[in-house]
Amino acid sequence: MTLIALNKPYGVLCQFTDRQGRTTLGDLVPIPRVYPAGRLDHDSEGLVLLTDDGALQARIADPRHRLPRTYWAQVEGEPDPRALERLRRGVDLSDGRTRPARARLLSAPPGLWPREPPIRHRAAIPTSWIEIVLREGRNRQVRRMTAAVGHPTLRLVRVAVGPYTLGGLGPGEWRRVDAGLVASGPRPRHGPGPT
Repeated sequence: MTLIALNKPYGVLCQFTDRQGRTTLGDLVPIPRVYPAGRLDHDSEGLVLLTDDGALQARIADPRHRLPRTYWAQVEGEPDPRALERLRRGVDLSDGRTRPARARLLSAPPGLWPREPPIRHRAAIPTSWIEIVLREGRNRQVRRMTAAVGHPTLRLVRVAVGPYTLGGLGPGEWRRVDAGLVASGPRPRHGPGPT
């Protein structure tokens, strides 16, 4: 059983082939028959886990297992306590209300690499960083949540999935990690439960 942690750079597709010749995971990880356990959009960065084991892939990716996913979002403006509380309680989106999340302001994350290309800076509009921890995985969820509370996401970095973190990996770097941290973990709970 193979499990790989990859720091996916901005602009890389979270798949192994692309008919249009765009950069994919296959350009970064030269190991056959591994597949992403969950996805990141091409314009998001950070931790992607890849495995050759279908059961492990499902355990990591399936929201029923409630592995927390931790994101750092650079947003427009300076969220006030009310905006953060809305993120924590859940936000109404077009596909329903999000589950409660953890959300807190961060100072500029230490050791974060510069994004290529950099985000556009506007002198009249400050930016802030929010750490958001989710236990569900809707399409473009963090971006939609921050926009719903009035602070569109400019840059999004996933820094952890369950017990796995970037741990110093630079963009495009990867390493093998211990699959046992989640392979034999607790079974999924049913019902709302705590977040």
